[in-house]
Amino acid sequence: MTYIYGASGGSITINVRRSESRDAHQIMKLFAPSTNNMFGRINILHLLERANLAVTVENEKNEVIAHAAFLDYPNVKSVEQNNWEPWLHMYGNSSKCTPLNTLFMHLFVAKPDFAAGCAREIIRTVFNAVQELHFIILSVEKKVDLDPALSLLFIPLPQFKKMYGVQCLVTVCYRKDYVPVLHIRKARIEDRDDITPIFNEMTDTLRTIYGEYFLAELIEAQDEMNHAAVCEVNNTAVGFISLCSEVNVELLNNCFDLRPFHGLRKGPSEKLNALTLRTAKSPVKEDILPSHSEDNADEKKEETNQDETNRAPHSDIRNQVTERAENSQVVSPRLTDAPNVFCIQLFCMDEKYETRSQDFLPYIFNLYPNGTPIQVIVADVLSEIVGIAVIRNEENIEYIRSHYNIENFIYFNHHQREEHGHLYHFALNPIFYHYTRHFLKEILRITLKSCLYYPVYPKSSQNEVQSPHVHSLTSALHFLVPVRRRRQIIYPLEQLGINAPSKRITKEKPKYALNHINRKLTLEPKVTINSRIVVVGASEIGISFLETLVFCPHLRFNNITLISTCAIPESHSSTSCRRFQARSHSYEHDDYTLMSLQSWVNMVVGKMIGIDRAAKHVIVTGGTKVPYEYLILCTGQQFQVPYLTGADTKSTNKDVIVDPDKQFSENVPPNFFLLNNHNDCENALDWLKNHSENTKGNIIVYGSTIEAYITINTILSFGIDGSLIHLVKPPTNSNSNCFNSSLVETAVEEALEKAKVSVHSNCLLSQWNDGKVHGQITVSTFTTESEPLILRCVAFFNFDKKKVDYDAFKAINKACLVFDGKLVIDSTFHTNDITIRSAGPLTKYSRRYYADQWSHENFNSKEIGFQLAALMLHLFDPTLEQVTQPPAELDLLVPTYTGCKVKECILPGDYHYLHVSKPGPMTCLDIQKGKPEYGRDIVTGSPSTGNYFQIHLNKYSTVDSITCLSLTPLPVSNYICLYGQHERLLNNLCSRFDEGLISDLYSYLKEPWSLCIYHDRFMEFKQEVRQLVESEKFNVTRPIEELIRQIADGELLVPENTKEFLEKQFQKHGYQKLIERSLLNYLRYNSDHLPMFAWPGVV
Repeated sequence: MTYIYGASGGSITINVRRSESRDAHQIMKLFAPSTNNMFGRINILHLLERANLAVTVENEKNEVIAHAAFLDYPNVKSVEQNNWEPWLHMYGNSSKCTPLNTLFMHLFVAKPDFAAGCAREIIRTVFNAVQELHFIILSVEKKVDLDPALSLLFIPLPQFKKMYGVQCLVTVCYRKDYVPVLHIRKARIEDRDDITPIFNEMTDTLRTIYGEYFLAELIEAQDEMNHAAVCEVNNTAVGFISLCSEVNVELLNNCFDLRPFHGLRKGPSEKLNALTLRTAKSPVKEDILPSHSEDNADEKKEETNQDETNRAPHSDIRNQVTERAENSQVVSPRLTDAPNVFCIQLFCMDEKYETRSQDFLPYIFNLYPNGTPIQVIVADVLSEIVGIAVIRNEENIEYIRSHYNIENFIYFNHHQREEHGHLYHFALNPIFYHYTRHFLKEILRITLKSCLYYPVYPKSSQNEVQSPHVHSLTSALHFLVPVRRRRQIIYPLEQLGINAPSKRITKEKPKYALNHINRKLTLEPKVTINSRIVVVGASEIGISFLETLVFCPHLRFNNITLISTCAIPESHSSTSCRRFQARSHSYEHDDYTLMSLQSWVNMVVGKMIGIDRAAKHVIVTGGTKVPYEYLILCTGQQFQVPYLTGADTKSTNKDVIVDPDKQFSENVPPNFFLLNNHNDCENALDWLKNHSENTKGNIIVYGSTIEAYITINTILSFGIDGSLIHLVKPPTNSNSNCFNSSLVETAVEEALEKAKVSVHSNCLLSQWNDGKVHGQITVSTFTTESEPLILRCVAFFNFDKKKVDYDAFKAINKACLVFDGKLVIDSTFHTNDITIRSAGPLTKYSRRYYADQWSHENFNSKEIGFQLAALMLHLFDPTLEQVTQPPAELDLLVPTYTGCKVKECILPGDYHYLHVSKPGPMTCLDIQKGKPEYGRDIVTGSPSTGNYFQIHLNKYSTVDSITCLSLTPLPVSNYICLYGQHERLLNNLCSRFDEGLISDLYSYLKEPWSLCIYHDRFMEFKQEVRQLVESEKFNVTRPIEELIRQIADGELLVPENTKEFLEKQFQKHGYQKLIERSLLNYLRYNSDHLPMFAWPGVV
């Protein structure tokens, strides 16, 4: 917050921030006649969308009182965006202005009384925000007078040479007048008094180890190899740096790949030629000399004739570049070469001046003349190309818009089709990495693009060298923002006919993760987070947590690590797992490819076997230690090797005491299968493929979970005789089956009987091989309610109850984390260690919550992962408030989750099964139906005909659960969208069903009217309508929402029918027209996905 004074006296508190699109309406109110005279006619939304930097000033009431927009080219129509330097350099003292250090003001508006103060604060803020910026240029027509507030800040430049058709007054604003480059000098002992408080604020470790006067001793010990410098403001030191040229270069080369830096050693020649910025399209060649202080920089320009290169085909250009690269001499560093490096030992900076830290660089490089400063974007050094980018027009922009949330970053309609560029290759010598952002900005300017897109394809798509999808791994990835995928509607294309969306949208294309940058983002720095965040377990909760962090566009997490027994899942791994496991549809099989978490997350393949809380590291199989600052445990629960009771054949279940805590301690037999991850499923598939034609023994599937039924169907799909398959169900205390539906269970049992699969109930595993567990399992013995069950077998698949992995339990227990059957957490996911959090089926709430039944396993995994990440973001995101401890009474409440639970799989009989239910503990369906508030069921078809569909509506007539059993594949993602919708939104489902108009829900929910509900932005539209009803725009005594509340509470008695009364009020006050307009806007804006809907002007 800053105070400024008005022209008529008085002061106000202001806040300067980046402009947002929602500011447009308030900015328009600041326009005056002089605004059009100075800047011309301006579409403010278009300008906000295209500006490299737009700044808004607001008062304490969050009212916009000033705004300015800056771009990287002048607002002179006759001057080309990609070649403005010749025009500007016709004016005096402008030769130092380059695309690196110059921005142009395209708009300034403010409330007249505070215009001067706001203008000064905006200029100061812009110089602080963009460290490389040294000049702000404002150009207006000569006959136009400058705004008085700007005339105090901008100095006119004399014109040396006239250009035909350009009559402008060019003015400049210098950094040195507002945020001057700090004065850097050699440190003196008396500087200790200024520097010590800064160090003490950052850390107390140095003073504790080296004593109170360690800084004075360090400054006094300066020599040829050791230097210390300070930066000062008003004769007070505000920053300190200590340097040493004695570096163990050999050790660094052993630990890191430093070949691009010539091994940090001197090469044959340390003298650099001029560095060249150029493009194939432009004949202009700019030479940028190394400099960090633009006040002392000299720049040269020379014309080169590249007409032949410009006319050459792309293949010729590629051949020229290849030949040039092959002919260039690569000099490897030698151990005898002298080191060419220095290290920073200590560094501190006053928080107020930390953005000027780079002012140290020119001074410290002068202390070591052999150092080569980082200072270019694209360069020719000694006739070698050090950076190159290859782009083309983005031809698939409709596909990108429809499949990725690109409109989170741009207003699509403000960008022409030819302004979208596709980045194929971007390579930049690591020495110049610091200028990647400027290089990207220059690409956009010179090529007249406003957006760039860079895809990351999975490895499987890049096996072929000649593949058209091959893109080089770009070093600019961290400067781009990852774009979230969009959920797609599954269209009944044959039914829609000519009303179907364009093939550009519906056509299947190779999947990839999309990254993006535009003009607005080029000067928007990301907040770098170097905290070590370690996630254990690639469960859906863990993946959701990682996705939430990675897709924060303004944050860059440099040190996220995932520890998992398998790599991050990919589409092919999801396909194999689907053969044995139910899908929750938190992540579709293509979603992992569309996220490409591997691009942002370090992967450690292994199993957690220990946690050292004192040293803060996780121990992984093989002895690897992974250090952490924040540890997230998301290992979940897995199927375990069942404990053999050891009961003899004379015993029954009543004679056996089962200890659930006992673990199997022998070697796992090779023909015993636990299917917990992709590798396990692949091994099982390989075994089935190899034994599908010559299976001579029984295959036992042990368990009563849904995975047991899925596995039986997979075994049958390999052509194995059903008579060889035995489903053995252990005893259970539950009142319901895994489907929670007797009708579905009956259909599956009939399918098993038809396939001749044997089913044995209430069987408890007692022995393998008559108690001798060596080698393969040949005989399995079970106790029952009567006679024992003895089965010879060639394979044993276990799907008994899931438990916490024993190695994970030992690691947690030895680390002294509270474990009470599961890992104990509080309502904010904390364990008893503040740095360790956990979520998922691994956990349970502390007993003080009295919420044992509210386990995370009963809720949507993706939602839990998102909430966990949202809480942790308060630790890292400076735009969020720091979370304080909740009041004691609120800390006793557990969080609620609203996302639905989904199970989808293929069951015996080739039934495609889907069950969508509300979150929370599962209760027996028969018990639910006995309650008066149960609601009603809408049912069509039957399992026997392969078209069973049930929709359960709760007492509020909203969809509470969906159950499908079909012989044809299901559009699952469409049906999930129905959850939580009111039956009236489903085209008056109840009334139509009661009138006998719906005989098949599958056909009914394929009709075109339903497609808008399946759209990924439909929930946003519903929220928009709700906000319209709740808004204060309507000049009414009692809003409609208040009327409904009063009627429901009995505070308002309505003489007529309540529904008719509310409908009259709704129409009377204009709600209906506004909502209809909102609906038409929704359909019009999403017409690429919903062309089957008409609106006024189309028909």
